[in-house]
Amino acid sequence: MTTSLDRIGQIAIKAHDIDRAIAFYRDVLGMRFLFQAPGMGFFDCSGVRLMLSLPERAEYDHPASILYYRVDEIGRARDDLVQRGVTFESEPHVVHRAADYDLWIGFFRDSEGNPLAIMAEVAQG
Repeated sequence: MTTSLDRIGQIAIKAHDIDRAIAFYRDVLGMRFLFQAPGMGFFDCSGVRLMLSLPERAEYDHPASILYYRVDEIGRARDDLVQRGVTFESEPHVVHRAADYDLWIGFFRDSEGNPLAIMAEVAQG
């Protein structure tokens, strides 16, 4: 029998100020808050748990990998996030044209300086 790692259960993002980070993800990004534990905050992201946590050791104190949040209408999502105080470092733009859709991506940072992005596959035509 072999083990297959094919489902993500939890993603950790470092934070230096847990309360500030929780407020950003809950109130600015509108993510569903699950619970808070000492030094940690947890959110539901369509079945994947997102954990905000203080770095346990110095080697864990670095920017996170980029999380790309899929949205249906990238222009509306961008406008909603800007209204809530998000500043985009890279406005949503086409990064790839496929046969039947254009891939749009826009980048911003969370309250802790970690890079994040929104993405949408926009049908052509």
